[in-house]
Amino acid sequence: MKKAFLAAGTAAAVLAAALVPSGPATQAATQAATRVQSAPRGFGASVSSVQQNSWQTNASVNAVAVAGNLVFAGGLFTRVRPPGKPRGTGDAARKYFAVFDRTTGVPTRFAPQVNGPVWSVAVSPDGRRVVIGGDFTSVDGAPRSRIAMFDVATGKLVAGWDPAVNYRVAALRVTGSTVYLGGSFGAVDRAVRNRIAAVSLGTGALLPWDPDADDDVHAIELSADGSRVFVGGGFTSIGGGGSHALAMLSPATGEAYPMPAADAIPPLTPGCDSRVKDLEVQGNKVFAANAGAGVGCYDGVLAADTRTGELIWQSHCLGATEAIKAIGNWLYKGSHAHDCSADGGFPEKTGMHHLLVHSTITGKLGPWFPNTNAGGKTQVGPLSFASGGNDLWAGGDFTTVNGVPQEGLTRFTNTPGGAAPARPAAPKVASARPNKVTIAFPTVVDRDNLTLTYLVYRGNTRIGSWSRTSNSWTKPTVTSVTDSRLTSGQTLAYRVDVSDGRNVRRSATATVRVR
Repeated sequence: MKKAFLAAGTAAAVLAAALVPSGPATQAATQAATRVQSAPRGFGASVSSVQQNSWQTNASVNAVAVAGNLVFAGGLFTRVRPPGKPRGTGDAARKYFAVFDRTTGVPTRFAPQVNGPVWSVAVSPDGRRVVIGGDFTSVDGAPRSRIAMFDVATGKLVAGWDPAVNYRVAALRVTGSTVYLGGSFGAVDRAVRNRIAAVSLGTGALLPWDPDADDDVHAIELSADGSRVFVGGGFTSIGGGGSHALAMLSPATGEAYPMPAADAIPPLTPGCDSRVKDLEVQGNKVFAANAGAGVGCYDGVLAADTRTGELIWQSHCLGATEAIKAIGNWLYKGSHAHDCSADGGFPEKTGMHHLLVHSTITGKLGPWFPNTNAGGKTQVGPLSFASGGNDLWAGGDFTTVNGVPQEGLTRFTNTPGGAAPARPAAPKVASARPNKVTIAFPTVVDRDNLTLTYLVYRGNTRIGSWSRTSNSWTKPTVTSVTDSRLTSGQTLAYRVDVSDGRNVRRSATATVRVR
């Protein structure tokens, strides 16, 4: 028998398409994913796209926060139930606010009675206090005007901590001494505070800090060193300066600092109102998530320097962004993105991509493609994110996650395994020349990876491996290889295995008689 010999041969266009990442938006993320795959986890980002079990709700989750092994969720829901169960099956009362075990996803006994929707949740840096904001006026039978604080250890209201806010509290940020609040209100403790204020963490007393925003505040964050307060919303004036949607303020005086990155958000016009819905700080970067009202109005994400306010990068995907969370080198995004072609990503008419990830370094799309639907009143999908560092909790108005029923709340973790690649089709094989067989195989898609390894086998003998990049919104690329120095008259069987570094999917075999 002649010794088998493999030669790689493919048309120039096909080979180029197979070897080069699918576009500028995926290139940097693909390289990062390839590096991460050397660790045998099966996924390229910080968490897998495979959802883990958690209880669910009967309506939207507007806000989530994590402290230690507890997850706090606030929203429009009134009951919670086990994963996979339809409404009314095995459920329990949790009206507008619920607390879950972060490890198991099961609700705890921490179940305060709140008489109105919760729109914001935040925990203190030491994890000892959790603050909720919303539309409520009573908690556990005690008067609490749209803001309340609990002792995490006991689950009880903090006695005497009772600022009175006259309208919705939609944003909260807690430091070691201060609770910053934002929303639609015009007064706190009967003093004028237009849409943004600060109270003492210890006593609840109103502080002099008064940036005076002229429209709603949706998000508040602080720089890592505490020297800057970042505010997002729909305002055009705040802290004595004219700034639309995004501002950087002094934590001492409330005065606005120059923030050049805000110029990347289009000015307010009758045809476009782009608002910052969420903020996230990681190291020296602050990330802002925008939702635009108006055709083609800015819906993307940007990164800015926390000290200078200079723009670092900007994504221009269309489809309102409601939630962001940074974990490692990845910025997770909850939105109803439907067109990322401006960034070299998926075009219009590829469906809604409610869950995505961007590189925190470059802003390019990364290797994470789970999905939810959208429902409820907002018809957006994910509305809020929280993380304990090795997981991602997502709340929203969705009723399915990755096509499986799961309402209001879900979680993703870094448990090894991840989503397996799609099963490859049997290769196409032919023997048009003596002693040679040509094997052709297309790429497949993996929700957790852009780059996969393709291994071709003749029987049980591996004859080669190839690294290829693919995604769900472009046609598969086809690689063609030639197996040479074969014996004429033989009947040989070939297959393709696809690996993401941990999971392997095997094709059916295809047989051919060697010419």
